[in-house]
Amino acid sequence: MKKAQLSGSLRVNVGKKDSSSLRREGRVPCVLYGSNEQVHFSVRAVDIHKLIFSPDVYRIELNIEGKKVMSIIQEKQMHPVRDTAVHVDFLELNDQKQVKVNLPIRTKGSSIGVMNGGKLRKPYRMLKVVGLPNAIPEEIMVDISSLKIGDSIRVSELDIEGINIDAPENAVVIAVKTARNVIEEAVELEEGEESAEGSVDEGKEESSGKESGEKGEDKGAEGN
Repeated sequence: MKKAQLSGSLRVNVGKKDSSSLRREGRVPCVLYGSNEQVHFSVRAVDIHKLIFSPDVYRIELNIEGKKVMSIIQEKQMHPVRDTAVHVDFLELNDQKQVKVNLPIRTKGSSIGVMNGGKLRKPYRMLKVVGLPNAIPEEIMVDISSLKIGDSIRVSELDIEGINIDAPENAVVIAVKTARNVIEEAVELEEGEESAEGSVDEGKEESSGKESGEKGEDKGAEGN
């Protein structure tokens, strides 16, 4: 995981009034779990929002009035209208204890199927993984170079050393589907071929009818 630093201040009082006061001052109430006791503190909203709204996942070195601990954001509460952080929970990391983290899924390479008109689909934006803090990577990188239209990559096909993916093994992570315009073109092509075949068949029937009529006329002439 990527690393970041964040400074915090201990909270003297813990309660709704104190939390509201902190938010008015541009700070976000936080709690640190994982040690023997919970630590209540606050951080600047502008600093925590840089981490919350980043597509990356960070190991955060918290500096709470001189005491430094490594942590990750475990849970966050967001304002339903303003989309700002209302409260954030941090989990203190222990190099000997596994943690669960949501990692972003990213792709590399150019899919053959996409180049042929298919559409790349990613049902999951992130996947939850379990592992020791030092073993967890920054992202889940998936090579899509060999994917053709109709191909997919499932969780069971992802092999990342040091971590386990907490998702069903048959869950599709990446897929290349036929795009709508490709389907429409294929339908139009089939309809065109059918029309052409129908015209050929009609021509054959007309030609056959003419031949039959001509033969009948010839026989009538011979009889006379």
